Amino acid sequence: MAETDNKNPPGEKSGEAVDLGSKEQEIYQQRLDKAAKWREAGFNPYGNGYAPKHRAADILATHANHSMEDLEKDAPVYDVAGRIVAMRSFGKAAFIKLRDRTGEIQAHVKKDALGDLYEVFKQCDLGDFVAVEGPIFRSKTGELSLSATKFVPLTKSLRPMPEKWHGLTDVEIRYRQRYLDLVSNPDVKQVFLKRSKLVSFIRNFLDGRDFVEVETPMMHPLVSGAAARPFVTHHNTYDIDLFMRIAPELYLKRLVVGGMERVYEINRNFRNEGVSTRHNPEFTMLEFYQAYATYEDLMNLTEEMLSEASRHVTGDSKVKYGEHTIDFGKGWKRIPMPEAIREAVPSLSDKDMVDVDRLRHELLKTVHSEVERRAVDAMNHGELVGALFEAHVEHTLIHPTFITQYPTAVSPLARRNDQNPEITDRFELFVAGREIANAFSELNDPLDQKGRFQAQLDAKQRGQQETMDYDEDYIRALEHGMPPTAGEGIGIDRVAMLFTDAASIRDVILFPLLKPLAK
Repeated sequence: MAETDNKNPPGEKSGEAVDLGSKEQEIYQQRLDKAAKWREAGFNPYGNGYAPKHRAADILATHANHSMEDLEKDAPVYDVAGRIVAMRSFGKAAFIKLRDRTGEIQAHVKKDALGDLYEVFKQCDLGDFVAVEGPIFRSKTGELSLSATKFVPLTKSLRPMPEKWHGLTDVEIRYRQRYLDLVSNPDVKQVFLKRSKLVSFIRNFLDGRDFVEVETPMMHPLVSGAAARPFVTHHNTYDIDLFMRIAPELYLKRLVVGGMERVYEINRNFRNEGVSTRHNPEFTMLEFYQAYATYEDLMNLTEEMLSEASRHVTGDSKVKYGEHTIDFGKGWKRIPMPEAIREAVPSLSDKDMVDVDRLRHELLKTVHSEVERRAVDAMNHGELVGALFEAHVEHTLIHPTFITQYPTAVSPLARRNDQNPEITDRFELFVAGREIANAFSELNDPLDQKGRFQAQLDAKQRGQQETMDYDEDYIRALEHGMPPTAGEGIGIDRVAMLFTDAASIRDVILFPLLKPLAK
């Protein structure tokens, strides 16, 4: 867009209505008037091109141990820019605090030093962006400060910051207006810096092990990669419906067929499911695939990766999460699913675990509606085992725990166990009572995969909504041969929750999906 000149743009002094309450409208108009005075003084309130030479945190670190006397002898001049987050005015002088991306620094602004520029400064408000240049000194309270010899107004803030400037607490506003959340709550920024640090660590970890980062389609012609309900979109030119990616799994495994033996993608997935503290319809996953590896190899890799990630992101292998202190140090438990269920439900014996009627009877104790009852009545043995695990075990797994021996019936893409075809070579990682990762030795038998896809279609005909389509091209790819491979998906958002002690997934997603406000 073209840069505006210093003339008042339409509406700047015209009092045009803005969608605000009467008090806010008055403040808005006052700030418009101040913006006009910036222009009159020769400063565009929405200008561009200022590049500060220094950063707040660097200045403070450099002079942390310098006394007032030291600085009086040799006071370097610094140039910083940032948002005004505090202001104390004393008539012909004022102290302001500027916040840049590294932190906050105080500046002393005086009429004697700035001359006519001080009148421009007096038209500044909390929230404005300005630049200050001057020598460093310690104030009477001992705080490192800049004595402004140069002052440049940069951007006028027309709306005031939240009244609770030092801690916006309204959750709805925090999520809907994340920019205010970040300005008002400095700790929130740290959450997302940690999240970024986590993602960077994972990339470096996998890159260092010869994995290649790739990109796969986000719009799919079929529902594939996981058992979940999709979002549907439409391509006008081709006049076809497409499904937003549930998971990139089948595309990544096509690459393994093509000879890319170690691949990964950190991707956005979309699932048309309920919203909760653990679920957002749009979320970030890491998926990676390694040829000539088994699910047991990936257990070792996952434990190593997340143990190191914990230390890298939080500084420790022990992480506080809610009321728990979770130990990400190595030595995680590995428990077969049937064993975990028997521990949680002592009344179930080894014999009961293969008795469909006994398992159905036990699961029916946990349902509360006729719809749920009918769903349980339609479940096969493997589905009953999976549902019992979810009902009785999952929420009890606080410290990192690998659950293995998943039923084949609930693992449509995993390889059958050689000794027991009713279970798969699969694990899921649970921490703080929730699933964090899902992995398995990949099914590379095209004939077996055909049967699994057909079973998914049969489940859909029985009324199950979270099923996959039959992917004929993927079968064709397997028929060309896929080497022995293991693959895994890890929920980045959920790991970020653990490393930042976030109670809700919305706290680690910058812009979570929210229901629009009623007009």
